[in-house]
Amino acid sequence: MKRFYIASTLNNKKNVQIVSERLKQEGLIHTYDWTQNKHLTSLDQLREVGMKELEAVKNSDFVVVLLPAGKGSHVELGIAIGNGIKTYLYSENNELNELDKTSTFYHLEGVIQCIGTLDELIALLLKDQK
Repeated sequence: MKRFYIASTLNNKKNVQIVSERLKQEGLIHTYDWTQNKHLTSLDQLREVGMKELEAVKNSDFVVVLLPAGKGSHVELGIAIGNGIKTYLYSENNELNELDKTSTFYHLEGVIQCIGTLDELIALLLKDQK
């Protein structure tokens, strides 16, 4: 079975859960669901979660990054790219192709852009990964 990780910001928690549930319903395996974490109150907890997220990304067949995303998500994007893991970059709008808002890493080989609805993203993921 294909394994996946979803990176995003806490503000996107609901969308992360929607995508995760739909993929799991199709038999794919979520390597780590950070949305289940309680509020972190110490650097030790933060470090522990970071280690879990690092291993989850490295153990994934593909990574999904839901924009807008925070600094941790961009670190996870870099880990995926650096390990040759296929990465899907999702945005509701075309801002990831606007020169003043994009990142050089959004345009590398192995990074697949999906612009549109969450349903369109999920359809793309299932088509590519099943």
